Amino acid sequence: MDKLGSLQTFVKVVDEGSFAAAARAIGQSRSQVNRAVIALEEDLGVQLLNRTTRQVAVTPSGRAFYDRTKAVLADLHEAEEAIRENRETPSGDMRINAPMSFGTLHLGPALVDFARQYPDIRVELALSDRFIDPVADGYDMTVRISQPSETLALIDHEIIPMNRVLCASPDFIRKHGEPESPRDLATLPCLHYGSLPAGSSWKMTGPDGPVSVQVNGVFCCNNAEVLRDAALADLGLALLPTFIAGPDLQSGNLVSVLCDYSPPELFLYLLYPPSRQLSARIRLLVDFIYDRFGGQPHWDLVQ
Repeated sequence: MDKLGSLQTFVKVVDEGSFAAAARAIGQSRSQVNRAVIALEEDLGVQLLNRTTRQVAVTPSGRAFYDRTKAVLADLHEAEEAIRENRETPSGDMRINAPMSFGTLHLGPALVDFARQYPDIRVELALSDRFIDPVADGYDMTVRISQPSETLALIDHEIIPMNRVLCASPDFIRKHGEPESPRDLATLPCLHYGSLPAGSSWKMTGPDGPVSVQVNGVFCCNNAEVLRDAALADLGLALLPTFIAGPDLQSGNLVSVLCDYSPPELFLYLLYPPSRQLSARIRLLVDFIYDRFGGQPHWDLVQ
């Protein structure tokens, strides 16, 4: 008996729901498919399928065996793909999702260089600020800026902290004065990421520990680049990531305030589905992004 072939045939019968459909899918006759499953049942000494004239029903033993067998066959397929990719020039499709601003300003240009370096890998980059589950949404990798989370059964690589800074334009500071403590934010115009329902607050940690202050949100947006533009237009104080505000801090168009206080830490993460055999394409991209952005990123060097 061809054990591997019989295992593959059995899984296909369960997946397709009948011997006839499985036979069409694998290009064999119905009798060949039936004989392969019978041989497997005889070898195991258990009945895997209950047969009717039109369909098959999986027995409890068959269901348990199917679940284990399908996982083993998936591992075998991944191992074969890994060997082929290690032997050959990396190629194939790669779907990536990333936040809008970081993708536009930094990841997009990096992936252009990646695509130039590996021309046989076809890169698809989608930008979205909503949380994307790579398994549910069909992505090979998602890039996220967030606080540490253990809510998903995903592999994650923490690349770097994503620093944020409270800042405003020099003209705004001259007009309203520089805040001396977080409490001053309650009376100063603030630019808020997202919506600002009543009672919203900014949280920071300073020399005396964590503080929380309700802010006066005069302008709200779910895009940090727009908030930077609002800060440059003297509308208020903004809590901006340095990957957006860095050049304006260097030029003096924005100035940082309350430097002894820091907001909750955010990190740049790479998320992808768990797999015993990581594809060569994913390994290449993880290494490329780490080399590009790991250590101290260039947007922090300009401050």
